[in-house]
Amino acid sequence: MNQMAVMKKSGIAPADIVAIVGGGFAGAAVAFHLARAGQPSVVIEPRPVLGGGLAYSTADPSHRINVPAARMSLVPDEPDHFVRWLARTGALRSDAQALRPNGDAYPRRAVFGRYVAEHLAPFRRTGLVRHVEALACRIRRLDDRAGWRIEPSSGEAVEAGRLVLAATHPLPALPRALGALHDSDALVGNPYAAGALERIGRNASVLILGSGLTAADMVASLDAAGHRGPITMLSRRGLRSRGHAPRPAEPFGDFSSEPARDVPALLASIRTALANARAEGLSWHPVFDALRNQGSAIWAALPPAERARLVSRLRPFWDVHRFRIAPQVEAVLDGRVANGTLRQEAGRVLSAAPAPGGRIAITWRPRGRALEEAATFDAVINTTGPAHGEALARNPALRSLAAAGFIGPDPYGLGIATSLCSRAIDAANAPVPDLFVAGPLARGTFGELMGLPEVSRHAEAVAAEILASLADPAIAPIAEPARASAADAL
Repeated sequence: MNQMAVMKKSGIAPADIVAIVGGGFAGAAVAFHLARAGQPSVVIEPRPVLGGGLAYSTADPSHRINVPAARMSLVPDEPDHFVRWLARTGALRSDAQALRPNGDAYPRRAVFGRYVAEHLAPFRRTGLVRHVEALACRIRRLDDRAGWRIEPSSGEAVEAGRLVLAATHPLPALPRALGALHDSDALVGNPYAAGALERIGRNASVLILGSGLTAADMVASLDAAGHRGPITMLSRRGLRSRGHAPRPAEPFGDFSSEPARDVPALLASIRTALANARAEGLSWHPVFDALRNQGSAIWAALPPAERARLVSRLRPFWDVHRFRIAPQVEAVLDGRVANGTLRQEAGRVLSAAPAPGGRIAITWRPRGRALEEAATFDAVINTTGPAHGEALARNPALRSLAAAGFIGPDPYGLGIATSLCSRAIDAANAPVPDLFVAGPLARGTFGELMGLPEVSRHAEAVAAEILASLADPAIAPIAEPARASAADAL
C-alpha cells in the first residue's frame, strides 16, 4: 500500500495533508514542527534518510559542523537540544577530536544528520510524517483553485492541500571556461558525490576552484586520505573562510540605533567597532555577530543604490567572516600552508584543456595583473558554491512550477521570490496562499538562510504559517513582493 493510500485509509483527506518537496534539514524541520502540532505531512526526498540532505549525509569523517554544537538545534527555543542528545547518546565517545580545549564540540556532520533523523522517527512510526523516497519530477494544480499533485520519480503521486518547497542546494555550476572538460576523469565536477576524490593519487597536483567552506572540506578530505601533493586554491578574490574566535563573546557593536545611510558610512562604523573591540581585548568575531543580528535595520536604512553597492562590493568579505570553518579543518589548512603544500591564489580561469597523461592544463589571470599564468594539474575540483541562480532551471519540480507561473526567481538570483509570510510569489507578483518556501530557497527575502540556526528558525516559522492557514483558510497571506535583507547582502 502506497503512502497516499495509507493516509486515505486513516481518514486523512488530501486537503489536510502538507507535502514537502525536499527532506534535507529544512524540509525535515518543517515536518518535525508540523508533527509536534499533530499535523500530517508527506516528504518527497530521494535519500533514504530524512534530515541529512546534502550537508549532513556525508560519510566523510573529515567533514564537521562549522559552528559549535551548542548553536545547532532542531528546536530554536532549546539551543542545547543537540548538545543534550550528544550527551544522552554518547555520540562523541569515539571521536576524541570533536571536543576543543574551550569546551566547544564540533561533531562530524553525519552525527547531526542522525540526530535529526532520530527525532523524526517517532512521528514516522505514528504516520504523522511519511517519506516518499523519490525525486519530485513534476508539480501541478489539482484544479483551478487549490491543492497540488506531486509526481515523483517513483510513480507514486502525492496529493496535498499545502505544498512546501524545501529543495536542496543546487550543485556548483561548472565555470564556463571549463566547458571542454566535461568528459575528463581528472575533473571533479560534483565534490559531494560518493568517492569523488578516490581517483586523486597521493602525490597528485590538485587545483581547487573556490576557497570557501567546500574547498576547505576538500583539503581536509584529501589530507585525511593521505594526499601530500601540492594543492592550489584559486578564487576571484583569494579569500579563505575564517576560523572561530579563540573564546566566546557576546555580539559587540551598535549599528542600528543610528544606522548608516550609505556604504562608506557603514564601513566607517564597522571599522570603529572593530577598533573598540580590539581595545577591549576582543577579536573581530563578535563585531560580525552584531552585524548579523542587526542586519534588517542596516538594510532598511540604505537607499536602493547603496544596497546594490553593498551586495556587489562587500558580500564576498561578509561570507568569509560569517561562514567560519571548524577548528579541526582550520588546523589542516594551516598545516598544509606551513609545509608548503597549499597555496591560495586570487584570479580568474581563462581556459582549460585536456593535457597528456590525463591531466588538465589551466590558464588564469591573477587578480590585479595583466600577465596570464598557466599550469598543468593532475586533478581539478570545482567548489565554486551552490548554483542558486540556476535552482529553478535545474530542479524538474521547480521548473514545472515556474513554467506554470506559480514561482519565479528572487531579485538577487538566489532562489525563489518569496513573500514575508513565506509564500511563493507568482508571475502576477502575488503570494500563492497554499505554496510555501522553506530554507535557502527563500534567502532573497529573509537574508541569512544558509546557516543552520537561521534555517531552523525559519522552518519553525513556516510550520506556524501552515498551521495558521489550516486553522483558518480565510487568513490571507501578506501581499508583498520579495525583499532581501542586510544579512544576505553583506
